[in-house]
Amino acid sequence: MATAKKGAAKKGGGSAAKKSGAKSAAKKGRGSAAKKSSGSSRSSTSAKRGSSRSAGGRGSRTGGQGRANAAFMKAMQPSPELAAVVGDRPMPRTEITKRLWDYIKKNNLQDAKNRRQINADDRLRPVFGGRRNVTMFEMTKLVNNHLKDT
Repeated sequence: MATAKKGAAKKGGGSAAKKSGAKSAAKKGRGSAAKKSSGSSRSSTSAKRGSSRSAGGRGSRTGGQGRANAAFMKAMQPSPELAAVVGDRPMPRTEITKRLWDYIKKNNLQDAKNRRQINADDRLRPVFGGRRNVTMFEMTKLVNNHLKDT
């Protein structure tokens, strides 16, 4: 028995430390059995919570696949300057952005060294407020100035 006490003393805690550690683990809901078995305690806690994550991942709480924001899907009328690039009929912001990027890539208007920079041609310069270069983040802000509600 003397060797067991020496081993406990070497580890840095006596029986009183073990008892207080067991009490704090019991308060938190963690026992020594939960530490040994890796999956059993997690599955029981997820069953208690209602297991919202187990079946569908991110979209399971909304009841389906991700839903688009209605503000982005609302049809907007582009200004005549923007219509020269994307078309003149009303369309959602997402479609306008998609068509704008198609135009930029088709005409090779992205800067070769800094891909975030857009070099405006004659059709895009009025949309960008007369500027020759804008970043892609500024571009979305400038395009919003050329959209009206239908």
